[in-house]
Amino acid sequence: MKIYDWPTGPYPARVRIALAEKNLQSDVEFVPINLWKGEHKRSGFLAKNYSGTLPVLELDNGVVLAECTAITVYLDALAGDPMLTGRTPLEKGVIQMMTKRAEIEMLDAISVYFHHATPGLGPDVELYQNQEWGLRQRDKALRGMHYFDAVLRKQPFIAGEAFSMADIAVIGGFIFAAIVELPIPQECVALSTWFERMQERPSVRKQLAIVPPKH
Repeated sequence: MKIYDWPTGPYPARVRIALAEKNLQSDVEFVPINLWKGEHKRSGFLAKNYSGTLPVLELDNGVVLAECTAITVYLDALAGDPMLTGRTPLEKGVIQMMTKRAEIEMLDAISVYFHHATPGLGPDVELYQNQEWGLRQRDKALRGMHYFDAVLRKQPFIAGEAFSMADIAVIGGFIFAAIVELPIPQECVALSTWFERMQERPSVRKQLAIVPPKH
């Protein structure tokens, strides 16, 4: 298998953490696609992924999977017990719901803030920016942090009693938040405590140790 990604990207981090949790790193060849140079928006890569986003998983038979959730579902089912995506119908439904909420309320909102209200990936990539929209999405992300803080006051993990891809999605959000220097609100004690606990997992600690390069 090949994974096209950029090692410090917040979205690629989600799949890299999943790979580490499933102990599949040795089964994958990583192919770097430089986000800062806009390589993910060029025709060669767009032929693999119409959306022009990372990461992308390419199987040995040429089949291509994009989108972090889809890739994680595949990897989780590929290697033994599906511990990241749920074992029962209810677990699967809750994990999918909370993963989507992590994307909409936090991770994707921070992405919009990054691309519209900061220099983003630079003028060669950011061909259109709407600062007002970016700032609105920053505020949405902060509200999302408060939501997940409330969730974690009632349960140990984002989707319930066990670590899942929903936790990985929120971790990806915090990786992006660090890039744009958006801290966890002080009052979100449960969220901060959860994130400290997540950093004790080897899969997460290894990913967070990678310092984003200057562009």
